[in-house]
Amino acid sequence: MLLVCTHKITPRLTYVFKHIVKRILGIPVEFTTTIEAFIAHNGLKLSYTKQPLSNELFIRSNELLFEVGFSDVEINVQKWDDTVGFFVTSERSHLPYDIFAASFYLISRYEEYLPHVKDDYGRYSATESLAFKNNFLNQPVVDIWAYKFKSILHVRFPEFEFPSQTFKVIPLIDVPMAYLFKNKGMIRTIGGVLNDVYKLNFKQLSRRIMVMLKIKRDNYDTFDTLKELQKQTEISFLFLFLIGKFSSYDKNISINKSEFRSLIKSVGDYSRIGLKFSFASIDHLEIMKEEKNKFNMVTNRKTNVSRNSYSKVNLPQAYRNLLELDIEEDYTMGYVNYLGFRAGTCTPFYFYDLDYEIETPLKIYGYHCNDYALLKHKSLLDKTETLNKLITSIKNVNGTFISVFHNYTFSDDLRWDGFESLFKIILNTNNHA
Repeated sequence: MLLVCTHKITPRLTYVFKHIVKRILGIPVEFTTTIEAFIAHNGLKLSYTKQPLSNELFIRSNELLFEVGFSDVEINVQKWDDTVGFFVTSERSHLPYDIFAASFYLISRYEEYLPHVKDDYGRYSATESLAFKNNFLNQPVVDIWAYKFKSILHVRFPEFEFPSQTFKVIPLIDVPMAYLFKNKGMIRTIGGVLNDVYKLNFKQLSRRIMVMLKIKRDNYDTFDTLKELQKQTEISFLFLFLIGKFSSYDKNISINKSEFRSLIKSVGDYSRIGLKFSFASIDHLEIMKEEKNKFNMVTNRKTNVSRNSYSKVNLPQAYRNLLELDIEEDYTMGYVNYLGFRAGTCTPFYFYDLDYEIETPLKIYGYHCNDYALLKHKSLLDKTETLNKLITSIKNVNGTFISVFHNYTFSDDLRWDGFESLFKIILNTNNHA
């Protein structure tokens, strides 16, 4: 156990120390403000305050973990070995930066509470982030800092046996539209045919007709392929189904279609499943509640796993809504168009509500790779190298790699050519350096 001596025990302090020490490094942690208890402790110990007591392991604390609310914090990001750091400490500190305050800033998504420019979908943009502006979005800096902290603990307490952590993989299959042509209903089907004719897209018209006549498989019906891939690995996929009503942004088929309900149930027989909240529902708790109830009825089980359409997370309300709905795991935290670490970590963490200054029970599984972000890389070789580099950065800190692919990514659409092989790299990742 690591005992942390500090001048004041705050919710922020306990939250971030638990993430770094307990969740990333696997070491239990406790806190004290009593110097006598700290001196008497024979195990791992650290003083986290303004001045060291004597020659103990010491990191000079930044004020961030002892404040309440949020303000425009001045941050100066500096190079630190092969990574970066901010919140400079002092000469007597055993680390040059207060990694705990810096980690809190990132995983609490402090910057997303501050005024910022939203994109066309009303989302926080990667380009607004500290990580993007300072070129460390592609590094799980919180986990890297944690291992730097582990190294100084090891030097100071060489007899301590550190628990070993393991690299994990969670492949997400996002299903915003189960079928491209099937089960769309008469009006949508006729509209699609007329649109194909208007745009002279006779290739799609031909495919549409053959699918309707059951001569060919629907382009987006890749679930048999995914089932076979699931059978070939011990890694459990997580499918997230959109069941919301048709709108400008949400274009799945109706949950009233028996074939769609059967699909969800059958996928649930061999993989984990969860709910993808529709774009139209995200800011409306009653609609979210309705979608969750419908999904529960279809699956005949309680749904506690979710993701928001278009990766839209407006803090803090988006996560408060999930808490209200008893959702336990969220897979929305990430950037659609950029690979990397939106919260600076590749270890799942709990949502901290900065308004109320509390750690909540909602566990955030940030994703690091979206198939759309990989499209930016033109050649399959570039995509492969980029993916392997990302995986390696997470393996180096024994983190959890979470990817988001869609059911249509496995279709014969030329846009997604080679993506099945990329997905197989993720599944076989333990064989990669």
